Amino acid sequence: MIRPQWTWRFVDGEGRELTEPATPLFTNQYDAEQWLGETWRTLAGQGVVTATVLHEGEAAAPAVELRVG
Repeated sequence: MIRPQWTWRFVDGEGRELTEPATPLFTNQYDAEQWLGETWRTLAGQGVVTATVLHEGEAAAPAVELRVG
């Protein structure tokens, strides 16, 4: 059985898609969003400006801005 795959696309301040940090694979959107809620400050510190949740490679919701402060 193949499970659905949910991941994140990370973009920097210049609009470039980042390959690092790597995103885990999730089997549902709730877990993916919960993970982002727990790690967004770390991601922002690594240069991520926006994050978009992907379902099977397609955007499933609008991008989220990661801002500290």
